[in-house]
Amino acid sequence: MLDILALQTTSTNPTLITIFYTVMLSFILSTLIAVTYERTFRGLSYSRNFVQALILSAIVAATVMQAIGDSLASGLGMLGALAIIRFRTTFKDARDIVFMFAALAAGLSCGVNGYAIAVVGTLGFCIIAFILYVSPFGQENFFDGMLRFNIENDSAGRLALEAVLPRYCKTFALITLRDMAQGKRLDYAYHVKLKKGKGKADFIEDLKKIESIKGVSLLLQETTVDL
Repeated sequence: MLDILALQTTSTNPTLITIFYTVMLSFILSTLIAVTYERTFRGLSYSRNFVQALILSAIVAATVMQAIGDSLASGLGMLGALAIIRFRTTFKDARDIVFMFAALAAGLSCGVNGYAIAVVGTLGFCIIAFILYVSPFGQENFFDGMLRFNIENDSAGRLALEAVLPRYCKTFALITLRDMAQGKRLDYAYHVKLKKGKGKADFIEDLKKIESIKGVSLLLQETTVDL
């Protein structure tokens, strides 16, 4: 039977069972962090690749720390090797960065045989993430999605638009407005939140009834998934 307490010691040359235990625990903890991220996610674009990266990064961090051990020379060599790699991934949300750090922290803790720290820290992080999700800090998004279209630059089109938007939207905010066709048309982008009971199809249909409107697209967060 595996003696967990026996694994709580730092070793320059970890045994095979210690390495296996480290990798498996980092996998379990990072999976818990990934599930927490998925369950508490609120945004316009959900990335499955990022969720997988959370799990894999913890395993990589644990493996690196196991390889370094207590050796200063190994640590400097690993630092030099990793310096060759250039990470240019742009995070869309500061919250994504926090979850990535949480996964790395779990992997690093497992890699240095700090299993109790890894377990308690990960559980505390996930519990607090769920608390924030249901608290006033995690209330439903102010906007449901993005509406985009272009319309002729005249008063008739603007008046028709001002009649349709309040009918279907609880709130809406103009994001961008730019000229098209040398100022003859205007391209609009709005953040919108639909009223309860108002459907996307009816909203788009009424917008298309405006004679000069073109390129109507309504992107709602629940339909947006990065594959």
